[in-house]
Amino acid sequence: MQITIGNPASAPQPHNDFYSQVARVEHADGSAMLFLSGQTADGATLAEQTRGIFENIAALLKAHGATLADVINIRTYLTDVTKIAEYVAVRREYLTGTPPTSMTTEVPRLVPPDCQVEIEIVAAVPARR
Repeated sequence: MQITIGNPASAPQPHNDFYSQVARVEHADGSAMLFLSGQTADGATLAEQTRGIFENIAALLKAHGATLADVINIRTYLTDVTKIAEYVAVRREYLTGTPPTSMTTEVPRLVPPDCQVEIEIVAAVPARR
């Protein structure tokens, strides 16, 4: 097993230098697990922020040879759980297959202060054939 932690140059970079975007755990058979840090995005509305986040996630996955179809777990933090329908509608635009395992919770605030949603994911990348 080999573990690589970093920030792919072809994907959005973190807002600061005290964390890495992706941890890749490579298995002997060539399959891998990807653990993405919590993602946030700019936008005035929850829907805009959620779309930006999924675009960031897609870019980070692509840098590791994966797609949104490889997502097996998603954890979502909302500052207002009464807006969950708005979040879910956008999420369904990006996660179109069998839904991954999931956790959604309400938190009092996120970083940066105007952030309404933060999403972190785990993806399973099959061995290349």
